[in-house]
Amino acid sequence: MTTHTPSTDNAPFRNPWVIGWIGLVATVLAVNILMVYLAFETSPGLVNADYYERGQYYENTLVSKRARSPNWAMRADIPDDLIVGEQRPIRFFLVDKAGQPVDAESVTLYVYRPSDAARDFSLPMTREGRGRYVARASFPLMGIWDTLIAVRSGEDEYSLSQRVNVGGL
Repeated sequence: MTTHTPSTDNAPFRNPWVIGWIGLVATVLAVNILMVYLAFETSPGLVNADYYERGQYYENTLVSKRARSPNWAMRADIPDDLIVGEQRPIRFFLVDKAGQPVDAESVTLYVYRPSDAARDFSLPMTREGRGRYVARASFPLMGIWDTLIAVRSGEDEYSLSQRVNVGGL
């Protein structure tokens, strides 16, 4: 009677469970390596070079700015249905604490792309009437954009920000 002894040289690697686990580990490692590569190659570099100096006296700046605040009410009228490449009016309204329209020295619309600083742009807003300003903006890419409307009054600047979603055609 002959007994058959299985070969032990490749026995563990023929098991489908072992092959599956090795494949899973290899896939996770490959995806992690790809993510690290993409993080270094496509970094938009949105960090300010002088972040420490800008933040060093932030609290003092904020308190002094609040003390000088004119208590204006600011409101932006940004359309909900923004479309890529389509020029749409963005309006801004500025009133004092009594509800009377206020004229500012200058009003500027800043538009930031959170994922790509190269796509950021700004537009001066023109006066439509007392306390009413408008800029016609066209967004070059669909997705999330941050808007900031800056109002300059003397040496001070006050701002209103809003995040918008731009859709495709």
